[in-house]
Order: sequence, then C-alpha cells, then structure tokens
Amino acid sequence: MTRKPVIAGNWKMYKLIDESVDTALNLKPLVANATHCDVIIAPVFTALKSVADRIEGSNILVAGQDCSTQNTFGAHTGEITASMLLDAGCSHVIIGHSERRQFYGETNESVNHKAKAAIGAGLTAIVCVGEHLAERESGDAENVVSEQLSGGLEGLTANDMERIIIAYEPVWAIGTGKTATPEQAQEMHSCIRRFVSKDHGSEVAAKVRILYGGSVKPENISELMLQADIDGALVGGASLDAESFAKIVNYR
Repeated sequence: MTRKPVIAGNWKMYKLIDESVDTALNLKPLVANATHCDVIIAPVFTALKSVADRIEGSNILVAGQDCSTQNTFGAHTGEITASMLLDAGCSHVIIGHSERRQFYGETNESVNHKAKAAIGAGLTAIVCVGEHLAERESGDAENVVSEQLSGGLEGLTANDMERIIIAYEPVWAIGTGKTATPEQAQEMHSCIRRFVSKDHGSEVAAKVRILYGGSVKPENISELMLQADIDGALVGGASLDAESFAKIVNYR
C-alpha cells in the first residue's frame, strides 16, 4: 500500500511571532512544488494564528505542539483545547512528545485522552513514542514502545486511526546529534506496524503513517526514507531554518 509521506517540523520553544511568520514565509516558496509529501510546521502557541493566516492557501499545514485532555471550555487555567487549535488554523497536533513525557508528566493515559480530544475536534494527532538509552541497552525498547502505543491508542476505532500519525523518536537521539541507523529505525518502525496490526488490525496498520524523529538532517533524510516502514520525519532543530527544512522536505 502506498502511504503519502509526512515531513513535520517541530519548532519547540523557539521563535517569537514575527520570527515564526518570517520562517514560514521563507519556507513557502521553497516547498511549493513538494507534492510528494505532506508538509507540516508546529510553531509555538502564540504564533499559530499569525502563521496559519499568512500561509493560508499554501501546501504547508500547521500543527499545535500539545493540547488539553479536555475538549470543553472550563476552569483549566493554562490549557488549550484541540478545538482552539482548530480555530487558530491548525490541522494537526503533536501529542506525547518525549519532552512532554520526561519533563511535564505526560503519561500513556493522558496521551490517550489528548488523542481522543484531538480526533473529536477534527484534528489529526501525531502521537510520539520512543525509548530512553537505558531501555534500549537493556533490550527493553520494543516493550516500552509497545506499552506506549497500547496505552496511547487504547479504545480508538478504525475510523479514529485514520486521524493518527505515529512518530517514533528514540529519546537518546533527540537533540544529541546521534541518529538511529536507518536499519535500527526500520526495525522499530516494522515493530510498531506489527503492534498496530495486533491491536487495530492489519488494514489499519497498512495505512497508518509512521515518522522517524531524532536528529533528522538534510544529510540523513534520503537514506531514512528508503526504508520500507519509514513514512516521513518529525524534525526538530533542522526545521528552525527554512532552507534546511526545505532540503529535508525535498529529499527526493
């Protein structure tokens, strides 16, 4: 089955509004002919509306970097609902990034609630999974990722899964300059597809897009994309520069 690749840029906690808009506008002509993949950028919350408005009508989609487990208005100070992201111009939202899990108490259960809230609002959820170095070295990587998937995607229907993208990010390769070899990445992506098949059926597993994240750069994207089960990339630092990110988008 042919799965359309996704190249997504996670800008993390970088760029003020004007800087975000400038980067998006610089990126726009550089990826205008990229019909081979979906292009997504995830600015900070404060810049989402400004960026989405300025690139409206282009082939660049906008994602939030997180959302609330709640999707109803209420007394939840500091939270942002998935419907608010949709209202700001987002089509996607990143959920369960390792930095959210490691530093802000994200759990498989909260990932599950957020994924359901995102889908309920009409967003596509980019659900992140991945192991720490100690877990990989102890041979427990597959079990860790399997538990994250089972917990994070629990209760989702086949229709729900059409709005799920999975991003595999080995924590030891995020922002470290280390990258899983294409073979290591492919091995885990293949396992992820088997996990999804076990829990949601082979038809869903064949359709779901699985991205690789972890120090993705223009220099390594082509080799990664040659792997059978790697359907794109969730890019961190290299997405902050329009020219660098465009090279990743235009990997072919």
